[in-house]
Amino acid sequence: MTEEKHVLSILVDNEPGVLSRIAGLFSGRGYNIESLCVAETIDPLVSRITLVTKAYQPMIEQIEKQLNKLINVIKVHDLTGKAFVEREMALIKVIAKPENRAEILRVVDIFRCKVVDVGTEHYTIEVTGDAGKLAAILNLLKPIGIKEIAKTGIIALFREPK
Repeated sequence: MTEEKHVLSILVDNEPGVLSRIAGLFSGRGYNIESLCVAETIDPLVSRITLVTKAYQPMIEQIEKQLNKLINVIKVHDLTGKAFVEREMALIKVIAKPENRAEILRVVDIFRCKVVDVGTEHYTIEVTGDAGKLAAILNLLKPIGIKEIAKTGIIALFREPK
């Protein structure tokens, strides 16, 4: 049995302390949270927490049961193994020496990203996509020189049946 990455979509009451209780559940049992994104849904009283963790299947089942016991948790979905759309956003600050600027702009064009800030010595690039797209652009930009990276973590929704 191997640990598998699980993407959990958790609908919760949009109230103070809910995220803290969920994070406490994970830390108290020694589970690691690899990625965490939280935002209000279309209903301002409900938030969606997209949480990524690695665990064995029996552990995930236990985590889901424990999450469902929390009073402010409305619904827990493990998206793993199901059809879902997943995205992550990153801001990448790249060292932009004059001899590399054209190459950086070619990479930006190829990956359909945006340059969102230009400085005398850097470009800041916004890229959105799945983990593969982010890894691919980072591999191309590393030799040019990455100064900083900020990533959102994964957000995800079930796909509609066709």
